[in-house]
Amino acid sequence: MSLKHPVARGEKDRRTRFDAVAERASYFASSPVFFALCLVLVLAWLGGYAVGASATYEQATGSALTATTLLLVALLKNAELRSEHAIQSKLDALATGMLEAIRDDGGDADAMLERAIRIEEEV
Repeated sequence: MSLKHPVARGEKDRRTRFDAVAERASYFASSPVFFALCLVLVLAWLGGYAVGASATYEQATGSALTATTLLLVALLKNAELRSEHAIQSKLDALATGMLEAIRDDGGDADAMLERAIRIEEEV
């Protein structure tokens, strides 16, 4: 078990098995098939509630909805952290390129840009 950022786990240019599974699950979760499954689950729960189904039935459908929600939260968090890292890497590359261009021109903005680049390191 690792408490590191998803990008910091494993090798730098290689994704872990969990990342690959999470990505495939994320693709499935954004598909019409998954939406249909969730809709069926909600309608089954709602239908059972409307017809006065047993408490066991309501508990089973409610537990399925809860488990689905929990899995989606985990997938969303993984995707969020990976996306955040990708955006930050791109911003760092742009800022570094701009800083090099400013230094070549002898501009005054290089100190401000250097400070902006270091903000991520401090946070």
